[in-house]
Amino acid sequence: MRQFMTALALVAACSMAAVTTTGAQAKPAKAAAKTAVATHSTTGTVKSIDSNTLVISRPGKKGGDMTFSVNGSTQKDGTVGVGSNVTVRYQNEGKMMVATAISAEDAAVQLAYASNVVVVPGYGMAVAQAQHQVRELAELIEKRGGEVRYAIHPVAGRMPGHMNVLLAEANIPYDKLYDMDEINGDLSRADVALIIGANDVVNPAARTDPTSPIYGMPILNVDEAKSVIVLKRGMSVGFAGIDNMLFYQPRTRMLFGDAKASLVKLVTEIKALS
Repeated sequence: MRQFMTALALVAACSMAAVTTTGAQAKPAKAAAKTAVATHSTTGTVKSIDSNTLVISRPGKKGGDMTFSVNGSTQKDGTVGVGSNVTVRYQNEGKMMVATAISAEDAAVQLAYASNVVVVPGYGMAVAQAQHQVRELAELIEKRGGEVRYAIHPVAGRMPGHMNVLLAEANIPYDKLYDMDEINGDLSRADVALIIGANDVVNPAARTDPTSPIYGMPILNVDEAKSVIVLKRGMSVGFAGIDNMLFYQPRTRMLFGDAKASLVKLVTEIKALS
């Protein structure tokens, strides 16, 4: 209980200190705005990439192709190549981050042949009411010999125990649910970490970036998994109003769309592999 209350207090404190809200859009607080740099994003297909430039093809969009200078923040390890569907976040000063999309078909193959899968439910799962599809997907993976566990952050969702209640409603066995302290040390063993609508609670900036407004907040260390698949509608920020560095890491793939619809596609694709 003490750990839970500490985590809850950290999230509240970080969020209140870091953002102010105007309508539905979260913005940096005035104190931080003085040094803020305008950030933009574009989505398209990699047309070419080399050691100096990254060219994104955007058919039908104003301005056409976009060319970026490759710098230290760009993925150079071969995980982004010609034909990859990507979202590029960039700043006027030249800093660039690349998030790579994955199709439901490719994600299904990855999950179907994984031996160890960790599911991280979040508010997006609750909004989509996708907990029953999560159970169905897990059962298919288990039938193929894989192990499925659920990593529960104490403040995921909109109230204490939110994820536990939803998963219990879907008849997911309680002994497969692990709290943050129980599973964090074992996440590096996961073949796939499947993030369903969770955001700030899996942002590695809380652990690695002292300048981040959420630095020091306890998180699930899913970035240590062998691969990460994130189910999300788009690249919008979480409650803290900041980019999630997990989305731009080389081992992360983004499956865009409504969580329930994406899970239905994954279930369909895995069934087709049987």
